[in-house]
Amino acid sequence: MKQPNQSIVWNNIDLVVFDLDGTLYDQRRLRTRMALNLLHDAMRARSLKTLNVLRTFRQCREAMAEQMLTDFMDRQFEVTARLCGCSVVYVREVVQEWIERRPLAHIGACRYSGVEGLFHALRRSGRTIAVYSDYPAVEKLKALALKADFVVSASDGDVRRMKPDPAGLHKILGATGVDASRSLMVGDRFDRDWAVANRVGMPAIIRSARGDPRCRTFQSYHDALFQPVVQSLEKSGVLTPSEF
Repeated sequence: MKQPNQSIVWNNIDLVVFDLDGTLYDQRRLRTRMALNLLHDAMRARSLKTLNVLRTFRQCREAMAEQMLTDFMDRQFEVTARLCGCSVVYVREVVQEWIERRPLAHIGACRYSGVEGLFHALRRSGRTIAVYSDYPAVEKLKALALKADFVVSASDGDVRRMKPDPAGLHKILGATGVDASRSLMVGDRFDRDWAVANRVGMPAIIRSARGDPRCRTFQSYHDALFQPVVQSLEKSGVLTPSEF
């Protein structure tokens, strides 16, 4: 599929908002590593209970995001507990252990090539960097060795809504004072990242192996799409090619 006739004019972009999971690191690679850990844990415990809770929890979150619920914070645990026949406390413990804590040891090795250089180039060019995730993002960013000026999660007390609800983007735009038309959303899902950007009139680019009529897509952070930002600093001697 051909790319739409929509180019990114970087001189008109003051704020870049990145999704995190699947956008800054290879989510499939991380899940493969975690699946091996989960399998080992299941064999040791002789139980698939943890696997079932995690699968059900993710399914519940996806359904709640599609419904754009405003009270998902507690309901995601309550519904999962009911469906799995266990306590809410147990679900919270499993989620904290297997979704929030254990992946931190592996996520750095799954970071996409070129991300660090692009972050550096954006910052040195004077642009603001934000990260907007449906999951807690601060510790993941630390594990990825990346720094953002603003980090917003759907679980923040003043957001409490998942994409494609635009509450998180409104928070970022309000905090930065940058207009949506001079911002750019970088994500990996059309149904979440493109959709939420579209709701506020923000341009978006999506990491995808295929072109799409809705917006520009890219396959790597080394793609020509990002070269104007990187090359402007390379020419000035601020950034060397090896850093990207």
